Amino acid sequence: MEEGYVKTYIEGFDEKMQGGIPEGSVVLLVGQPGTMKSSIAFNMLYNGAKEESLNGLYVTLEQSSKSLAKHMVTLGMNPMDVVNNIEIIDIGLIRKKLTQLQEQSWVQVFKMYAKNLKETNDYQLLVIDSLPVLNVLAKFENPREDLFHLFEWLRDLGVTTVLITEMDADTKKLSEHGEDFLADGIIYLRNAEIGDISVQRQIRCVKMRAANHNSDYHSLLFDGGQFKATKAISQSKI
Repeated sequence: MEEGYVKTYIEGFDEKMQGGIPEGSVVLLVGQPGTMKSSIAFNMLYNGAKEESLNGLYVTLEQSSKSLAKHMVTLGMNPMDVVNNIEIIDIGLIRKKLTQLQEQSWVQVFKMYAKNLKETNDYQLLVIDSLPVLNVLAKFENPREDLFHLFEWLRDLGVTTVLITEMDADTKKLSEHGEDFLADGIIYLRNAEIGDISVQRQIRCVKMRAANHNSDYHSLLFDGGQFKATKAISQSKI
């Protein structure tokens, strides 16, 4: 790992952010359904483990760990290849812990589990999939304030965090409760219409604190198990 940065392992994109995501950042990975958000996040864990022995934790709240693993295998990223570096936990496991610790809230159990795994596995990269589901499960009474404290807790954990979140397709707002202001970085994915019949998947670094980043859109390709960012095709309709 380049000192001070965690790579996205998207060829042609890390270079646009001085090498990647600054260590210790809390970053939103935001986009509409079908923009490969989960795949890109897992790609970071998978290649970080293979190339640099980076330890990672993937928390999937939208699907089971088995379902996630099965999907990643189809993309050429078999979790078994990096089983010593990456741990995947799902909502079922957290609910089981919650049942055992009935006096604790969902957020308390989540934090306890993440902190314990940090102490035992010393993971450097945490992926939470997804933030909207976490909001629902946590039953935040004051989302803006509660999210502020959650983001601060993640920074204190001493890891680089990727929070996957959905963009509202109608309003096209990047966040609902001010997460875009709380986050250190925002990586945005979209399916852009090219002409009347073509769609191009695109990626953009909207912001990245502590990094001199390029904010242009780039075409996002996935070929031969490798994500690549190239010059975006001119769009006549978005």
